[in-house]
Amino acid sequence: MGTGGARYGVVASPLGDLLVARGDDGVRGVWFPGHRGGPSADALGVRDEAAVADVREQLGEYFAGERCAFELPLAPVGDAFAQRVRAALLRVPHGATTTYGALARELGGPGYAQAVGAANGRNPLSVLVPCHRVVGADGALVGYAGGLARKRFLLALEEAPAEEAGRLF
Repeated sequence: MGTGGARYGVVASPLGDLLVARGDDGVRGVWFPGHRGGPSADALGVRDEAAVADVREQLGEYFAGERCAFELPLAPVGDAFAQRVRAALLRVPHGATTTYGALARELGGPGYAQAVGAANGRNPLSVLVPCHRVVGADGALVGYAGGLARKRFLLALEEAPAEEAGRLF
């Protein structure tokens, strides 16, 4: 990602300050503190808190339990397969989970599971593109670039109140 038109800001969240980058074409990244595979400093462009005001508002509503889907232009960088994985992630409903195997079958076959996992792990749009909704075949919480504690928090946030008593994570 070049810096032409790139701007960034910081959005407070219950999981730490999120670094949000956007270009003229849309939001390019949302990263947690200590995020594995986070952005390089030169890729962010100039600091411009006003440029991420809509992201700040919608993330605030999400963390308050008032928003289930985001209405933001997204422009993550990645190859064609990564873009297909992100599109599939956006179809996983709020409050639901899927597995790497199920995503692989949707995208072409069970042999794609490892590639799906790799693309999921490089998702630059944490929370906005819900990679946290992907669990292991046995339902176990596995892999999350923001850390498993954050993944657990996000899944619990999205869990329906009636399901909380039977929570497995």
